[in-house]
Amino acid sequence: MTYFIKEIPNEERPRERLVKHGPKSLQTHELIAILLETGTKRESVLDLSKRLLYEINQASSLKTVTYHELIKIDGIKMAKASKIIAAIELGKRLSNINDEKPTKIKTAFDIYLLLVEEVKNLQQETFYVIYLNTKGDVITYENIFKGTLNSLLIHPREIFKRAYQLSSNALILVHNHPSGNSEPSEQDIKVTKEIIEAGDLLKIDVVDHLIIGSNEFYSIRNKRKTII
Repeated sequence: MTYFIKEIPNEERPRERLVKHGPKSLQTHELIAILLETGTKRESVLDLSKRLLYEINQASSLKTVTYHELIKIDGIKMAKASKIIAAIELGKRLSNINDEKPTKIKTAFDIYLLLVEEVKNLQQETFYVIYLNTKGDVITYENIFKGTLNSLLIHPREIFKRAYQLSSNALILVHNHPSGNSEPSEQDIKVTKEIIEAGDLLKIDVVDHLIIGSNEFYSIRNKRKTII
């Protein structure tokens, strides 16, 4: 049976329970319901949130869902999708804050440790860029593409435009191989070469391109696979 928010006693509504008992007292779909605020004519916001969570988990995961995946869900338009994406991104940024010292990249293994938890359960290739400052500290890392690497789809212009915005003078490319085998394909090598050449022209160093597999990674810069 569907209950709309106005039919639920005040003390049992997600927002009121969050205020009284804290966010940990709420289930994931209830947190999403607070973001969505409203349901549809046929569906309460709680039911919409449950269905949204189910459909996302069928396709990928809440942590990696994209705006375009969200707006394909019935009842989710630009405003609702934007709120969810903004909340996810805020959570990621806060989780990357280290009050003691910035994350510093010195070795290929450091790159692996930074992103392995992010990519290990992904079911499709996902391409990340780690942006570094002059000291080799991580400024941020961003997911810029999902799908098999293709030089027609990976635009160096966007990668380096973001580097300028962040005042980053070096970057690292990272993507996963869901097959578990981290050996680079010919296309991986081709895309890497093109991005390195673009970086040379712009005086931005492409430090490495790391491919993460199952308990292993491959450094294209070092031409070496490491088994974990």
